[in-house]
Amino acid sequence: MVRLLAVSGSLRQASSNSILLRAAERLCPEGISITHYEGVGELPHFNPDLLEDPPETIMALRSIIGQADGLLFSCPEYARGIPGAFKNMLDWLVSSEEFPGKPVALFNASPRASHAQAALRLVLDTMSARIIEEASITVNLLSSQLSAEGIITDPVMGPLMGTALDAFKRHLDNQNLLGC
Repeated sequence: MVRLLAVSGSLRQASSNSILLRAAERLCPEGISITHYEGVGELPHFNPDLLEDPPETIMALRSIIGQADGLLFSCPEYARGIPGAFKNMLDWLVSSEEFPGKPVALFNASPRASHAQAALRLVLDTMSARIIEEASITVNLLSSQLSAEGIITDPVMGPLMGTALDAFKRHLDNQNLLGC
């Protein structure tokens, strides 16, 4: 079973990014399970002085990241960048042993979020993540008010997401066959 960890970069309860990740969970091909990490807003502010003895919430985050075969991120754009809470989470993972080399798929809920996507890619590259391009997609949920069910049944978005998840699974299966 391939285990993905889905993380929304938005703290909004009705976030299109979170809804997109919920739809992805329901569209999972056989052999994939998705768990959602909901603690982004609860993490303490990053402080390098705490890296030697990180807070328990950070140890738990690192453990969850380490157990995942891949990460599925959906991150909004605020003020032309990555939201602070999401960037804070990434900062805590910079020096971790669990994150480097981790396969990541980016699900973007808005074509307008191009600055945040570029910034996120730069940060993830710096952190030695492996962005899986064929599993990364952009859909247009901007002002659509679609639910997860609406996304799944949409004639464009549903198949696009299914194809991306299949590509992510194939990549992870091939990685496991190669012993990477």
